[in-house]
Amino acid sequence: MKVVTLETTKGYVKFKLFTEEAPITTGNFIELAEKGFYNGLTFHRYVPGFVIQGGDPEGTGMGGSDKTIPLEVTPKLSHGKEAGAVAMARSMMPNSASSQFYITLGDCRGLDMQYAVFGRVIEGIDVVMNLRQGDFMNTVTVEDVDDNGL
Repeated sequence: MKVVTLETTKGYVKFKLFTEEAPITTGNFIELAEKGFYNGLTFHRYVPGFVIQGGDPEGTGMGGSDKTIPLEVTPKLSHGKEAGAVAMARSMMPNSASSQFYITLGDCRGLDMQYAVFGRVIEGIDVVMNLRQGDFMNTVTVEDVDDNGL
């Protein structure tokens, strides 16, 4: 299982990636993380009870990486009624996701099948709930982890 570790200004967050269900989206995220793209970026958007969002190199919500990916949704992956889903942000155009992602802070099932869910927080949900606009992602790393017992 692939696990992402976000070292933020508020602490550590770990989320598992759904590599089988969302191979294009997870592949894009892994590629960016391994290049160090996310290191030092801020969370540029915070909406209480909804999402904390980051991954924009401009810090404005308007930037991204040098490529976009197609919308990759499946009924198997839901935002869920609990905080902790990790999904790709995009513009109004369905195939416009690039590098921006968000972590849900509550019930966001209304976004299902509209935004690509590609992960779920497995450690540090308390940190997620304390993140605010302007907090940093110091480092973002991806590793293979034995999923026994998870």
